[in-house]
Amino acid sequence: MNFSYSKYVVIHFILLILLSWISCNRDQQVIKPNILFIISDQHRGDAIAAAGHPVVYTPNLDKLAAEGVLFSRAYSSVPSCLPARTAILTGMSPWASGQLGYRPIPDYPLEGPAIFFENGYMTYAVGKNHFTPMREKHGYQTVVLEEAWYTALGNQEKCDYTIWFENNYPGKDLNASGLGYTDHRGGRIFPFEEKAHPTVWTADIAIEFLESYEADEPWLLKVSFKRPHPPFDPPDKWSDYYNSSSIDLPEVGAWAMAKYGQNTGSLEQSPSATNGAFPNHEIISSRHAYYASISHVDEQIGRLLKTLKAQNQYNNTLILYTSDHGDMMGDHHLWRKCRPYEGSVNIPMIMRWPENLKVSAKRGIYSNELVELRDIFPTFLDAAGFEIPDAMDGSSMLNVLRGEEWRDMLDLEHSQIYEPDNAWVALTDSRYKYIYFTLTGEEQLFDLRDDPKELNDITNLQNPPQNLIEEWRRNMISHLEERGEKWVLNGQLVIQDSSIHYGPNHPNYDSIESK
Repeated sequence: MNFSYSKYVVIHFILLILLSWISCNRDQQVIKPNILFIISDQHRGDAIAAAGHPVVYTPNLDKLAAEGVLFSRAYSSVPSCLPARTAILTGMSPWASGQLGYRPIPDYPLEGPAIFFENGYMTYAVGKNHFTPMREKHGYQTVVLEEAWYTALGNQEKCDYTIWFENNYPGKDLNASGLGYTDHRGGRIFPFEEKAHPTVWTADIAIEFLESYEADEPWLLKVSFKRPHPPFDPPDKWSDYYNSSSIDLPEVGAWAMAKYGQNTGSLEQSPSATNGAFPNHEIISSRHAYYASISHVDEQIGRLLKTLKAQNQYNNTLILYTSDHGDMMGDHHLWRKCRPYEGSVNIPMIMRWPENLKVSAKRGIYSNELVELRDIFPTFLDAAGFEIPDAMDGSSMLNVLRGEEWRDMLDLEHSQIYEPDNAWVALTDSRYKYIYFTLTGEEQLFDLRDDPKELNDITNLQNPPQNLIEEWRRNMISHLEERGEKWVLNGQLVIQDSSIHYGPNHPNYDSIESK
């Protein structure tokens, strides 16, 4: 009797150990989260209701922020499509990647999506990649593309959306709205049924992936919306949602009025203008359509999140929303991107983490820490339990939530584009932003705490604080010294004869320099 009882106890003990091992093993598997990476194009950071915008309607992004973190000081260091996407792909700063301006994305020896693929993740990209050639994968196993930009150029390979549109709407003109791909005119709506819109199509393809995925491996899904980048062609329901009388007008500083205020004209006549003082009704029409396009993207994000929940994956998925850069939308009489000002460089960055990451931070927080696109893949790698390579000089944003030490300075720049003098390098510590224009030697300094709209250039005050300006000039000299005499000579900032588009760390630098 005692022997039988003892045998029962031993068997019971072994079973408990086995069950414990199975449970532990299951937990280890669960801790590899799925990653839903949602990126839009040209969505400025303040154009979200949760960020305090008084007009824009973004209920799904607001809900995501309420369940995670919204970074109010999130930036795109080189604020145009190609270098911004390079920062995401590589986890590198501009100088580290060698991408200092609007130039094609090369192949890098280390790319975030490839690391996930090599470590057992399914990597899938839907929408806009902006790679060259168009179907280059850069570590994504599958790409389903909405690159109508290429189609518009003519004699280019057709993207998957264009093929789908032509098959489903034979004889219809994809560009029937009459708007171009850098066109800031408002007042037009999408001329076909809503399901034909590229924003809906992109979400549909992503939803098909989520609903059909049955493999055991975790996934990394990038959903890349082309909007709210022009053309501003929202469906009529979102255009009707906004009342033009409620649309806010741009902020224009005295410094901008002096520089651009005489450049009067019309968006209707110059729809791709990079600067200009245009009639208020045109500006309101443009902003109306821009906000409606943002709400349309937000609606599709809501569909993605609903699908995640229906598939019981919502609480095992790290979700991050961002954009590659913003859009000045008339602020300071400036339009489009590539500027050092907040409308261009400040971007949305909202992250919701799954419970199994055991992040102790409260949900629904607003962080003022300086984060950047280079931090996205280091964050993903950290969440998945993978080592962050030394070559990535971005950092995991999960460290902010853990209360760990974070950067106190961030670098921004863009080589010459648009106007002849628009080449610049900038630094910000979250309160101040110092801008140095490399082709003219012009300086600007803004107090982002007391002057968040950058209306007052401190260097142009009647009695400018010379000590503060000199401190920031020294900061810039220290930042650029490693680049050599083309940037800093004899301890002084250099006025360059021509803009420098590539750094020596660019994979193709030697061949570029030899041309």
